[in-house]
Amino acid sequence: MTTQPQSQAPLIGEKWNGAAWGLIILVAGALFLDGLDLSMVNIALPTIGDELDLGAGSLQWIVNAYILGYGGFLLLGGRASDLFGRRAVFLIAVAVFGLASVVSAFMGDIGWLIALRFIKGVAAGFTVPAGMSIVSTSFAPGQSRSRALSLYAVIGTMGFGMGLVLGGSLTQVGWRLTLLAPGPVALLFFLLGLKLVPRATRAAMSWNQFDLFGALTLTGSLLLLVYGLVQGPEIGWGEPITLISLVLAAILMIAFVIIELKHPYPLMRLGILKSASVIHINISAAVLLGSFMGFQFVITLYVQGSLQWIPIMVALAFIPSNLIQPMLGPRMGPIFARAKRGTTVPILASLSLLTIGYLLMLRTEPDMNYWNFLFPTMILIGFAFAIGFPAVNVGAAHGVAEHEHGIASGLLNTSLQIGGAVSLAVISGVLASGNQPTVSGELLPNFHQAMIVMAVLSGIGVLVTLGILIRGKRPSPAEASPEPAEQVMQ
Repeated sequence: MTTQPQSQAPLIGEKWNGAAWGLIILVAGALFLDGLDLSMVNIALPTIGDELDLGAGSLQWIVNAYILGYGGFLLLGGRASDLFGRRAVFLIAVAVFGLASVVSAFMGDIGWLIALRFIKGVAAGFTVPAGMSIVSTSFAPGQSRSRALSLYAVIGTMGFGMGLVLGGSLTQVGWRLTLLAPGPVALLFFLLGLKLVPRATRAAMSWNQFDLFGALTLTGSLLLLVYGLVQGPEIGWGEPITLISLVLAAILMIAFVIIELKHPYPLMRLGILKSASVIHINISAAVLLGSFMGFQFVITLYVQGSLQWIPIMVALAFIPSNLIQPMLGPRMGPIFARAKRGTTVPILASLSLLTIGYLLMLRTEPDMNYWNFLFPTMILIGFAFAIGFPAVNVGAAHGVAEHEHGIASGLLNTSLQIGGAVSLAVISGVLASGNQPTVSGELLPNFHQAMIVMAVLSGIGVLVTLGILIRGKRPSPAEASPEPAEQVMQ
């Protein structure tokens, strides 16, 4: 017996009607809210700490609880959307995200606030793969699907950048608004989704087809991995709790692989990782977002701590890159559809621009103004994300059967989150190794070393992509596609 793919209304072709535009805006809007929420709260952290009298140790968990939930449940969310219906999973997750947002805005206890942030992260972990699966299975292959996935990626990426601007503005009024703002919008999306998200039909499925132990071991492994990476820079890499977390994460991952090889209905078909295309896309995604999150972390510390910028000034500094992405990104879909090498060359261009941008930051000195030290890099980052983020989203489902689009999306977004967690852990360690306090008017200790690390991370992506090109071909759909349906669960 095999799991039957979900079926639905006829696929949307190149001519989009109002319902098609409504669907892509709705689903991409949910991804927009996920990034918006994270970046808004980042800007508000100093104010939250002052009002609730929280130290750095407690404060960082307001962000990290979200990352733990998000990164730990993405693959489970992807599989859940494949098995139980992408429409149902998407709508339930969006509703939970909205309710948790509203309730968290009224919390004064740090424990409850952190718990609700974790719940929001889990909801995002289910929303993202279900949403991407809806997009990739609602639009016809070719230009229509590439266009839809490009718009989905661009609108989603804009959330992270717009969150900086909105977070800086809302924090000036009250930090609780940064927690509340996504809630009503998410609940509106839930209501609209009841009308706009197409219904899918699938064969009846029994609970024995759900890989419970695979879900538990994988989710536990990812949670412990992200927890260890978050705790390492904070309490020390040699501390027992850090080492135990990372060792248990490795043990659970080994157990997961063994379970998947033996289970008749695996949570994730490991054969999907045999594709060079899938591996390349996920490495590229990890270094793309990971290096940028590290860069943003360093720049925020520098301009707020050393240069004494207020939150709204930090937000405005990132505006140039945020303007480029919506102008260029939506044009990428048709280009990818016509390209002979798919998304490989665009990914190479994207990661090369990032590497150059980070290397330019090595010129930074405290007396340089914004236009000299940060503006050129922000322009390069804008072009890099306008090209690269749609490229990895389009490439993620290349050659993957429709009934596995949810897990392919979960794998991609897990790579994005783990890339960010690893990058932040490494950068935190680099900055902390200087053992020097931040001094107003002076360069952040180990600033240049941190930028070299960012350039190395993005450079790894460049080398991997060059390796794909040197092979002289893009992995064919035959290489990337899964086994026939009757072999999928064996």
